[in-house]
Amino acid sequence: MNVETAKGVFAHPHATWSKAYYFLYYSAAAALIPYLVIYYDRIGLSEREIGLLTGIAPLVTLVSAPLWGGYADKSGRHKSVLNFAILSAAVMAAALSTITRFAILIPVVILFAIFLSPVIPLVDNTVMSMLGDARRRYGRLRLWGAVGWGITAPFVGWLIDRSGIRWSFIAYVLLLVIGVIVVNKLPIQSGGVSVGFWRDLRTFSSDRRWLTFLALVFMGGISLAAVSSFLFLHMDDLGAEKTIMGLALTSATISEIPILFFGDRLLNRFGSAGLLKIAMFFIGLRLIGYTLTSVPIFFLWIQLLHGLTFAAVWIAGVSYAAEIAPDGLGATAQGLFSGTILGLSAAVGSMLGGVLYQAFGALSMFRLMGMSTLMVLAFYLLFERRMDGEKSP
Repeated sequence: MNVETAKGVFAHPHATWSKAYYFLYYSAAAALIPYLVIYYDRIGLSEREIGLLTGIAPLVTLVSAPLWGGYADKSGRHKSVLNFAILSAAVMAAALSTITRFAILIPVVILFAIFLSPVIPLVDNTVMSMLGDARRRYGRLRLWGAVGWGITAPFVGWLIDRSGIRWSFIAYVLLLVIGVIVVNKLPIQSGGVSVGFWRDLRTFSSDRRWLTFLALVFMGGISLAAVSSFLFLHMDDLGAEKTIMGLALTSATISEIPILFFGDRLLNRFGSAGLLKIAMFFIGLRLIGYTLTSVPIFFLWIQLLHGLTFAAVWIAGVSYAAEIAPDGLGATAQGLFSGTILGLSAAVGSMLGGVLYQAFGALSMFRLMGMSTLMVLAFYLLFERRMDGEKSP
């Protein structure tokens, strides 16, 4: 399907199923992912052990997401891979809820990450292919994931406050399983690719533009990982109720919606690389903002920067991957982007954040990582200006 108008994006049945799946998937994510560190803390793990567990999963994603994407592109078994991955992830999440020993948690977390890693890259690749020339309007479908996150997060926070942390896992598994039914309504790609797959993959993997873009994604993603891994733990230390934590996610989600909805205009105005630089600036400000107050309710205002940070990075990355990937390597490109921000960046950010948190406390950790992000951006802009000056006659 080639959706070329805004009306077509919202009216076509496939677009409706896309919205529904994004809603369910990110509702499931909101039910579990932010509360995992609370679960780890409740079963007696140290900050260093929590940092290791939250770091292992992204590191696995770094490797497994591109491999899954490459296998799907090479074999043409996109739908089979997607169904198997979703159901296996649900099984691993259920198993995770029954384990309290750190040594046993490690292999289960690894398997959970392996199975979960290809889900969104494969769905994003399908949606971008479905949109065709209108792919810059991707955000208008993806924003339903933000809506799902915003609705589910405070409800699950309230449920955990009253009935216990294990309800987080129950909600996650239930929503993920329902999502299997919905995702099969999408026109998941099928059929193999050309015999030039490996040649195209080598060329694409060495593309300087792509590698530079991923390097910036990596640096910004490190700081975003510190927020996702340790903000709730910091709020818990400050005495915040789980309901306030859920509202913090809702506040962040509200800020995503306009960025996602007007993503096509932002991309037309700034381009994928330009939007990424803007996001880097606000990532630095966001982390420093967390150090300016010890009142958890004020974090709801700081969370409004989430749209200009994570949502902007995600739109830029998904769009750039679709633009630059050779024919037949769409899922691979999305896997590489996802593996970078949800894998390598998240692994380094979680592990580094855990070490800094335990050694210096939350305030110093957020301040150092925020300032580092701004410094990396400043150095990159100076380097870019110098390179542009050398190219000028």
